[in-house]
Amino acid sequence: MRTADVLRFARDAAAGYPLRTALSVLAMAIGVAAVVVLTSLGDGARRYVVEQFSALGSNLVIVLPGRSATGGFSPANAVTTTPRDLTVDDAAALIRLPAVRRVAPVVAGNSEINANGRLRETVVAGTVASYRDIRSFKMAQGTFLPEADWNRGALVAVIGAKIQEEIFAGRPAVGELIRLGDRRLRIVGVLKSVGQGLGMNTDELVFVPVSVAQSLFNTHTLFRVLVEARSRDDLEAVKREVTALLKARHGGEEDVTVITQDAVLATFDKLLRALTAAVAGIAAISLAVAGILVMNVMLVAVTQRTAEIGLLKALGARGATIRDAFLAEAAMISLAGALTGYGLGLFGAFVLRQMYPVFPAYPPDWAVIAALATALGTGLLFGIMPARRAARLDPVQALMKH
Repeated sequence: MRTADVLRFARDAAAGYPLRTALSVLAMAIGVAAVVVLTSLGDGARRYVVEQFSALGSNLVIVLPGRSATGGFSPANAVTTTPRDLTVDDAAALIRLPAVRRVAPVVAGNSEINANGRLRETVVAGTVASYRDIRSFKMAQGTFLPEADWNRGALVAVIGAKIQEEIFAGRPAVGELIRLGDRRLRIVGVLKSVGQGLGMNTDELVFVPVSVAQSLFNTHTLFRVLVEARSRDDLEAVKREVTALLKARHGGEEDVTVITQDAVLATFDKLLRALTAAVAGIAAISLAVAGILVMNVMLVAVTQRTAEIGLLKALGARGATIRDAFLAEAAMISLAGALTGYGLGLFGAFVLRQMYPVFPAYPPDWAVIAALATALGTGLLFGIMPARRAARLDPVQALMKH
């Protein structure tokens, strides 16, 4: 038999039992679709985290109060304990380092905002004028916090876009008075809408001078200090210099954690890549199950077509030809299932992106190639036994069974 005849024989055999073939295709399609959708979720999470950390600012070094046990960064040791406060004066000292461009101390806490007859809970961030440049914020109205002595901030505030919308019904808010706790502050600016980032919606923040926030929350320690290096090449140098300077200021004790933005990104990137590979492996198990189903279907096909195989052998068809015909049928079923599953997976990823527009749920190329290759490989692997069984049938015995 020519190759075209073998393929035609396999096609007709698959089409002769449409329900059985459709179920086999569906099983394989579900396996491939599961791999595509789950890896889209995993890789989407990785891309989202990378984008959010990149949005924090460029060439960033973050100083946290307290010393993590390992000296490195991981999500588990991001919360630290400290025997000595990280102060505004510590942050001010960092500006003198040669490789540092900007420094912004940050204090954070919850408070009630009361203005225009409306009251709501909000997150208050105490910082300084340089914070805007580090985070690359844009202003919708007015200006950001004024340049001033960090230890004596004016009673002013900058609000997020959602605060303006909810408290002032979207009308201009610059010049209006608000009350935070027991402090009355005047609004000097409104930020352009930024949206959600790393679990915190910047549009719902109220920014005040760092000294005002410390007085409001009755604290002297900082939540963190953001340090911008002059260039990406200076990041490691800045990290070493910051650590050395704060150690000297804290009596020779290294009681802060200094991490670079790149280190944070690398940690999360590695973690989420491993997670994506893990969920892909779990989903691939369904491809093995689908392969076993294909094998069972082909074994049943051999039993049902015993007489047909005997007749072909009696007419001179070689065992290798019969084997190739059954392998071709298994390959066709697997290919149809793989392509159908790929289409379903892309549709599932599309639905995820529509439901969560900020989440870049696109399947990674390696996952798509691996899913398609595994589907075809599994189908052929599990199709070998039925194909060999058909090739070894004795023509006389096969015809007698008919």
